[in-house]
Amino acid sequence: MQRVIELRRGGAETFVGSLETVLDIYTAAMRPPPDQLSGRMAIMRNHATYPEFVCVFAGNPEIVGFAYGFRGAQGQWWHDVVRRALFERAGPVIADDWFGHALELAEIHVRPDYQGKGVGRGMIRAICEGRTERTAVLSTHDAPTAARHLYRSIGFLDLMTEFVFPGGYESYAIAGARLPLPQTP
Repeated sequence: MQRVIELRRGGAETFVGSLETVLDIYTAAMRPPPDQLSGRMAIMRNHATYPEFVCVFAGNPEIVGFAYGFRGAQGQWWHDVVRRALFERAGPVIADDWFGHALELAEIHVRPDYQGKGVGRGMIRAICEGRTERTAVLSTHDAPTAARHLYRSIGFLDLMTEFVFPGGYESYAIAGARLPLPQTP
């Protein structure tokens, strides 16, 4: 019998106190090279200091997924890099519309045996619920992945494709959705 997955919202303190578990889930979902994990943990710890930070944990009782986001602002690396690229590709009006008052969804990860069961969808909806920002934005691999399909099914549109972060080589899609997210049956 499968247990019901419960969603629990938290703030920065709760998130930072759970970083070991968060990193374990990230590793299971993304399979990064081990030498990148300490840097990823430092990035996540820093993200918890950003304005209006919120996280959601999924589990019962074991945590099987997490997601977090925060208000994007000038001076944040991802925000500055992506907003500048959108400005260059689409102009200042579009860049300001999507990034002028945005919730940035930084990480959304679910243990592989729980993927495809609505956990990610539930966490995204929970993070976006009640937010005051105009938009929610995120980046994902620019490929036909399950994650990209999920984002589209929730209402995220491609703002840019074939985007390569500075110093990187992988192609990403930058996606955005208007808040509140549309209701789905």
